[in-house]
Amino acid sequence: MTSFPGLSRSTRTDLTVFPEKVIQFGGGNFMRAFFNWQMQQMNDRGLFGGSAVLVQPISEETNSTFAQQDYLFTVLLNGIEQGQAVDSAEVVSSISRLVNPYTDYADYLALANDPRLSLIVSNTTEAGIVYRPEDRYEDEPPAGFPGKLTALLYRRFSLGGPGFTVIPCELIDRNGEKLLEIVKRHADDWRLGEDFKQWLDTDNTFCCSLVDRIVPGFPRGREQELQQRLGYRDDLAVTAEPYLLWVIEGPDSIREQLPFEQAGLNVIVTEDMTPYRERKVHLLNGPHTAMVPLGLLAGLETVEDVMNDEAFSGYVRSLIEHELIPMLDLPLEQLRSYAEAVQERFRNPSIRHELRSISLNSVSKFRSRLLPILLRFVRERRELPPGIVLALSALLYSYKGDRVVRQDEASVLAIFDRAPSDPADFVPAILGDTSLWGLDLNELDGLAAALQNQLRELEISGPRELLHRLVQGGTTTCEL
Repeated sequence: MTSFPGLSRSTRTDLTVFPEKVIQFGGGNFMRAFFNWQMQQMNDRGLFGGSAVLVQPISEETNSTFAQQDYLFTVLLNGIEQGQAVDSAEVVSSISRLVNPYTDYADYLALANDPRLSLIVSNTTEAGIVYRPEDRYEDEPPAGFPGKLTALLYRRFSLGGPGFTVIPCELIDRNGEKLLEIVKRHADDWRLGEDFKQWLDTDNTFCCSLVDRIVPGFPRGREQELQQRLGYRDDLAVTAEPYLLWVIEGPDSIREQLPFEQAGLNVIVTEDMTPYRERKVHLLNGPHTAMVPLGLLAGLETVEDVMNDEAFSGYVRSLIEHELIPMLDLPLEQLRSYAEAVQERFRNPSIRHELRSISLNSVSKFRSRLLPILLRFVRERRELPPGIVLALSALLYSYKGDRVVRQDEASVLAIFDRAPSDPADFVPAILGDTSLWGLDLNELDGLAAALQNQLRELEISGPRELLHRLVQGGTTTCEL
């Protein structure tokens, strides 16, 4: 077997080292294949000339592969774009280094000293932009991402430096506004002063944004094939679809600061991102979130598996047509066209998008992607949307023990683990926990009873039988 060298700057001496212009919280698969890949496109065209300093947002041990590969990695694009097959591989060199605030907090705060660092981007998952009252200014570092950010911003303010453009990529509604709100709460808690809070508003720009690219992650099972093709070993390689959309709600000056459009990238800077967000979150991410617990419980592994399974693809189609599209305030033909494109993207045979990877933080994803539709459906139609209720049933069932590998915050898993085991008591306890859902879901007439019945049926018959009944029943709902 041929031995290939690992990817590093010693094996790729042709790569330019660019000055640091961006502070990036989170270096997971998505950010590397989305934001860092876009930075690379701008750098390749001589439009940006900058790199990103990666900040580790959580305390878990850093992946040492980053340093071993000199923060280089390959983005593999597979799929169809404008009717043409795409199968490309590109080394991305837009990350300069990693700063770990848990091991060197002073090094982290020192980022505030460099005025060339003018942009902050983040993707700390939906659970990242949360207020943690236990965070303190004296902590080194504060546990939460907003707390870390507040400390960094205050250091910049104290030095008399310029403000930042802050663009969070977490998939929550009005992410920039919520992040700024939490930063100000920390400023009040920590008594950092009114001048600092005013500086946050006048010298900084917090943008709301929406990201869209399917990124399955590392190409597992293809390692040998890719080493033969690329001529090197890359333990950070990441696969993605060619399609990309980034909607940024902010001033026109962002187009100059980040010349994405000049690089031919599908980035929209707008005064109101609401229509784009609702379409994407509910018609792409919503079906993802709904299919995951059901698919995992049925033994399916990927999104493609779901779409190639008649019962599951029928469920996805019914969910979109009868429950999601009717609750969105956009032109019907536009929604249908987008939904058809989404389902085609789900069927991309070149992308192995594992359900397990999508399952990370499923509770917060359900809360942001499907719960608003459920609430509106009940409010307007006075009945429960069956597809969403079934998705919630499967989520509760999968979190109620070890039926699937649960990937969520420890505090969320603890709530499920200490809940009563009997469905009659388990369901009201979980629905009534406002830290999970933002409200007491027991107040929705009929929801607890429907979930209790479906939990029992999942135990007896399994997810496939319930899906069959739902799809065969068409739009049948539970009247309130």
